[in-house]
Amino acid sequence: MNPEDGNGLSLASRTERVSRSPIREMFDLAHEYRDQDLVHMEIGEPDFDTPDHIIDAAVEATQNGATHYTSSTGISELRNAIADDLDYEYDPDSEIIVTAGAVEALALACITVADPSDEVIVPTPAWPNYQIQGIMTDANVVNVPLCEEEGFALDTELLVDQMSDETAAILLTSPSNPTGQILDPSATAEIVEAAAEHDAYVIADEVYKDIVYDQQFQSVASNTAHPEHVITVGSCSKTYSMTGWRVGWFAANERVADAALEFHESIVTCAPAPSQQAAVEALTGDQEPIQSMLSAFDDRREYVVNRVEDLPGISCPEPDGAFYAFLDCSELGVESTTIARELLEEHGVVVVPGVGFGDTLDEYIRISFANSLDRLELGFDRIEEYVELNGSV
Repeated sequence: MNPEDGNGLSLASRTERVSRSPIREMFDLAHEYRDQDLVHMEIGEPDFDTPDHIIDAAVEATQNGATHYTSSTGISELRNAIADDLDYEYDPDSEIIVTAGAVEALALACITVADPSDEVIVPTPAWPNYQIQGIMTDANVVNVPLCEEEGFALDTELLVDQMSDETAAILLTSPSNPTGQILDPSATAEIVEAAAEHDAYVIADEVYKDIVYDQQFQSVASNTAHPEHVITVGSCSKTYSMTGWRVGWFAANERVADAALEFHESIVTCAPAPSQQAAVEALTGDQEPIQSMLSAFDDRREYVVNRVEDLPGISCPEPDGAFYAFLDCSELGVESTTIARELLEEHGVVVVPGVGFGDTLDEYIRISFANSLDRLELGFDRIEEYVELNGSV
């Protein structure tokens, strides 16, 4: 444990290795300016409400008694629906666990496969929570910066060279948060092959798999000769605008799933029963509202790409999926935390500093275009004003 602080209280030493997500920090900081007309471009949350038919299904189920514990693995109807939704054939009876959101599934993955002092490899830019999830197990999180000039494409040689017998897991996200990039299936197959050689696992975070635009998504597990070395994580949160319902899934080989279930039972017991019923309707019910949301995201993506192109000295990789853009602001010559604070305090726009997605990314900011076109237009007008005022170095 850590030495006692001034209050005579000791904490686990791992607490010194963690810090809050910059996404949540900006969200909380923006709350201090809540009396202003802020444009929120920091949180990865669809601005749409959960479709009515999903809410109705949860209400009906709750009125009919779905207010009790379920099986820790989740109700069979939902596990079957998840299995049908995935493009790799997982057994719903033995290889799928319904979790309290994808965040829990990711934490379960790290807890299940990584021992203290093992390595968890994270190619960056990457969602900040991966760092803490690795640290929770006392593993060593190894960040591997990808090449900016290559648009942060997955560098298989770089990642394979980083693997060793100490490697427990490699975290891959597709589509990416923060870039929106869809990983090349041939590259992910090489990563899984190398992981299998080191008796390691690829943790595939695929929560944005249904929010893709100009190309087809292919899961990591469906494109490898070693699917037993892949843990697939998914969620209803983004696709179905169900962030507050907290339903996700952990899908893996039966041996891995059995081990993860023991931790899951001790952490949350089971995902909320009403939310599981809602998720069944989301996955099996009317998909037209979801297609409408996807169409809106695509329109917003096009708008964002065009506005970024018009900003002097600012650029970003074109997102293939999700609803983020990762803006290169290096010509401003200002640290990303400063840019984010000045945009908030002086221009009323909330963004996320790039340094939160990797130590080498302090010249970037992430924006979310999960907001209406009207609000995005106002936000970019304000960002353009900021860029014009600060000029280039």
